[in-house]
Amino acid sequence: MTLMPSSKALIPFVSVANMMRLIHEIGIEECLVQLTEAVEADFRRWPEFDKTPRVASHSRNGVIELMPTSDGVQYAFKYVNGHPINTQAGLQTVSAFGLLSDVATGYPLLLSEMTLLTALRTAATSAVATRALMPHGARTHAMIGNGAQSEFQALAQNAVNHLNIVRLYDIDAGAIERCARNLRAAGLEVVECASAQDAVLGADVITTCTADKQYATILTDNMVGAGVHVNAIGGDCPGKTELHRDILMRSDIFVEYPEQTRIEGEIQQLDADHPVIELWQVLRGEVGGRRDERQITLFDGVGFATEDFSALRWLHGAIQDHDCYEMLDIIADPDEPRDLYGMLMRAGV
Repeated sequence: MTLMPSSKALIPFVSVANMMRLIHEIGIEECLVQLTEAVEADFRRWPEFDKTPRVASHSRNGVIELMPTSDGVQYAFKYVNGHPINTQAGLQTVSAFGLLSDVATGYPLLLSEMTLLTALRTAATSAVATRALMPHGARTHAMIGNGAQSEFQALAQNAVNHLNIVRLYDIDAGAIERCARNLRAAGLEVVECASAQDAVLGADVITTCTADKQYATILTDNMVGAGVHVNAIGGDCPGKTELHRDILMRSDIFVEYPEQTRIEGEIQQLDADHPVIELWQVLRGEVGGRRDERQITLFDGVGFATEDFSALRWLHGAIQDHDCYEMLDIIADPDEPRDLYGMLMRAGV
């Protein structure tokens, strides 16, 4: 006997195929703009959220993490890995999925792939920070590290902050070529550079997004002049950084959640009491961001669970207007809530 699941047993599931279809139906630039607004809106109500550093399981090859948070009405978590070695086997460096639930009942509202969604929300978060901190009249964006995240970063900065000139550099010439081809097809003005030093020349905003799990110096002190804004988003675990310490000492540093960033971000190089500014305080107008045109602002972005909450909340709303999901039988729903065993036995008749 096959028992058909009830409506209470079914929740929307967004697969990779449906996520891609949704992005094409809405348009990637519009998705990035909408996600930027969702991420910023949730930063503005920061005190409403439960906050904890992500739970991380580190290995020689990478890290697997769980990222939970709740605003008291909805709960979300993301499972995500980071394994730079994966590309050697033809696998993604990052893969992810996530769940959004109703706090009142504990029932899931949405299950989704989050490899693509994380790429979008990471770019949206950089765009939020850049909009708040970049110098007036900025147009040129240096993108150092041209891996899977790079096109999303460049497109978000153009769609949200009108940074339509992109200077690219990666140690892999093939990565530069791929990224340049994709961004030119999207209408951006692209300059392919021979070094990181070359890439930052004339840039108003610099984004570093490299994958190696090690202390690295992608930017040296002499490469960062007065007045620029830096998004350092590649360092996201203990022992992994991208910037020379002297850059940090000359910058005003903005972070998502200090308790996590001091473990995983660029500021792991600094004393535990080195002053930082929380991005939500700037977005709420409680603390100033850019004070003058010579100030160096640095967003030490490691990714935080509220951003995934924002992305899942946005997605849950977006699929109401787009048939880009399928219903998944994931919750047991016996006729009588306490008769789970009876439901199981009747299924075998």
